[in-house]
Amino acid sequence: MNKAALYAAIDLGSNSFHMLVVHEVAGASRTVAKIKRKVRLAAGLQADNSLSLAAMERGWQCLELFAEQLQDVPAEHIRIVGTATLRLASNIEVFLRKAETILGHPIKVISGEQEAALIYEGVAWTSSGTGRRLVIDIGGASTELVIGEGASAQLLNSVDMGCVTWLSRYFADDKLNQANFEQAIEAARQVLTPVASHYLKLGWQTCIGASGTVQAIQEIMIGQGENEHITLAKLLRLQQAAIACGQLDKLDLPGLKADRISVFPSGLAILIALFEMLAIESMTLAGGALREGLMYGMLGEDDAQGDARARTAASLIARYQLDQEQGERVRNTALNALHQLAMQESDTPALAVLGWAGLLYELGLCIEYKQAPQHAAYILKHIDLPGFTPAQQQLLAALLLNQRDDFKLAPLQQQGAIEPKQAILLARLLRLAIILCLRRTRGTVPAFTLQAQGETLILQLPANWKQTHPLRISELQQEAQRQTEQGWPLVIEEVVISKE
Repeated sequence: MNKAALYAAIDLGSNSFHMLVVHEVAGASRTVAKIKRKVRLAAGLQADNSLSLAAMERGWQCLELFAEQLQDVPAEHIRIVGTATLRLASNIEVFLRKAETILGHPIKVISGEQEAALIYEGVAWTSSGTGRRLVIDIGGASTELVIGEGASAQLLNSVDMGCVTWLSRYFADDKLNQANFEQAIEAARQVLTPVASHYLKLGWQTCIGASGTVQAIQEIMIGQGENEHITLAKLLRLQQAAIACGQLDKLDLPGLKADRISVFPSGLAILIALFEMLAIESMTLAGGALREGLMYGMLGEDDAQGDARARTAASLIARYQLDQEQGERVRNTALNALHQLAMQESDTPALAVLGWAGLLYELGLCIEYKQAPQHAAYILKHIDLPGFTPAQQQLLAALLLNQRDDFKLAPLQQQGAIEPKQAILLARLLRLAIILCLRRTRGTVPAFTLQAQGETLILQLPANWKQTHPLRISELQQEAQRQTEQGWPLVIEEVVISKE
């Protein structure tokens, strides 16, 4: 490996220390290491804001692990930052002196506003969407709130509340009861009161959560068969489920990982307050945050204005040598079908996944043809896909798995991006688009119309088209039989299609 192409970003957070190492290959970045350790530095903040020796020792021990990896990374390709707890600690020099000796590199303790800006940069590079967005990151000792559009942050704040500090203040007795939750939520409301009106006045179209708390909540919801969108109603149900457990050491929610249990109630309380004070309707999980912001800054990337999904797709096309012209042909045909059913892909980012599935449908051919759908689905399930939420990634993999042959319904029904009925419809449209584009030549896709009557799809082709395109008609007839046998009739007709 070319060591000159290695980059490392380290985030000394209040709850966890993280290290991200990437290798730049042919203009694209490939993650080669992600190391995370629960240090809970904020738990060591004492009444006088000094950091306890025990907390510092936990931090130093973690940095000894990171230091080994850094030996192979050029010094100019390393960025290390400290956040809220190190901002607050009155004896920070003691910690930094030994920490920098261990790492062999300087540590920059960044301000709350700098942290918020880096978080937004990481989100802008790894999350898709248009319009103004609200980005929230609940850390161990601070919470960052950013409104921005494209690559530009417009309103930034860092407030002094986090899942570790709220744990020690409001759940110190390890009791999960209504009183503790109410105190934690009310305290968070008080912290948010001075800034909430500024966010409400500016407004936003979408809300993205970039913290471990948001990830944990989404994993619980998907584990319970719900979609990926976090709402206040879902948060309140989780609160009651936590209260039903009674004690922190008895907290057991499907999908909640062991390493998130201790700070889950406090993070949940803060998130409930955020939803209430900022009138948030729905939130999804970000693809990246602070570490990604640090990394893309070092890589010199300057196109965060673009769609993260488009960058990801372009990288996959180049990496797996896909026929882009054919992928675009299938994508456009599939989206044409979607539009004719009066479903605009812009209505929801999840519906737009159909277009990306069309563009990337031949991904599995890099391995072999016979099981190409299975290979494509495997690759997409296990690869980094900046711009796609975890649920959208599941949907994309499910669609490519179902691009031909017998239907595999379980992945379509288990993904959490859209309703299973919608996912099945997208799979049906993708399959039709692939068949209509079999010729792989410009101008060979027929002018078709598509209508829906309940579960029935009616595909209308130009008059006499069947006589001159026997292969595609044969494939369409087989597909009609497959879909009809599943209980979703597909009818193929020839009509004179108006050119108006």
